[in-house]
Amino acid sequence: MMPELPEVETVRRGLLPVMKGRRIARAEVRRPDLRWPFPERMAERLTGAAVEEIGRRSKYLLLGLDTGETLIVHLGMSGRMLVGGRLLGEFHHDVGAGPGPHDHVIFEMQDGARVTFNDARRFGVMDLWPTEDLGNHRLLRSIGPEPLGNGFSAEVLAEAFRGKAAPVKAALLDQGIVAGLGNIYVSEALARAGISPTRAAGRIGRDRLERLVPAIRQVLEEAIEAGGSSLRDHRQANGELGYFQHAFRVYDQEGKPCHTEGCAGTIRRIVQGGRSTYYCPACQR
Repeated sequence: MMPELPEVETVRRGLLPVMKGRRIARAEVRRPDLRWPFPERMAERLTGAAVEEIGRRSKYLLLGLDTGETLIVHLGMSGRMLVGGRLLGEFHHDVGAGPGPHDHVIFEMQDGARVTFNDARRFGVMDLWPTEDLGNHRLLRSIGPEPLGNGFSAEVLAEAFRGKAAPVKAALLDQGIVAGLGNIYVSEALARAGISPTRAAGRIGRDRLERLVPAIRQVLEEAIEAGGSSLRDHRQANGELGYFQHAFRVYDQEGKPCHTEGCAGTIRRIVQGGRSTYYCPACQR
């Protein structure tokens, strides 16, 4: 499962008390690449830098440094940012063991905490970019509004959907339309809004969009509160699992009764764009 907005936001929040306002005493880069090569002299450029901010844009972590650069991190399919070390004795990662075979980047913080980027499939991404030019980075420049921000509304969605014949499920997965949504949370939000994932995006009326926007926000907020969804690889920064998967209404619920009050339908699975979609054909129209 590719981490979606709630999983990345959960990791961001877990890193805040460990990295924000603290200096990287030593950075160790233990291989030349992940999905793509690491930037030149990455370990040297990170060592000694202080982390001023830890932000998120869509599914990317953004570590703003006092050197004028930002470290862009994408977790890929299996990436984890795990916290260990001596700070307050509160971290769950095994502090006694040496680096494992999938521990590719290690941040030793000034106060003894250790943050390890672990990625078994090596599909993650790290890049360093000038902070003042961050919006022009090729991975970030075309991303749509954040669904939890003020720039996301029914009006914005209506304009983005105008004339689109693509199914609404595919449209919501388009990061140029809205940031950070993936397969799980689009399926869950459409179920709460009572919208079929197969309906053409351009044919969704304003009343339905007025239901869809708060449904997206509600699903994301609940998932963040639950620490994200752990189906395969996702772990919080302290190594614990997320547990929003226990609250799924439709995702991975094929053949089970619909949870919508008053609906006697059964959850169905179809394939759209090579991905599984789960929905109730009885109440999602």
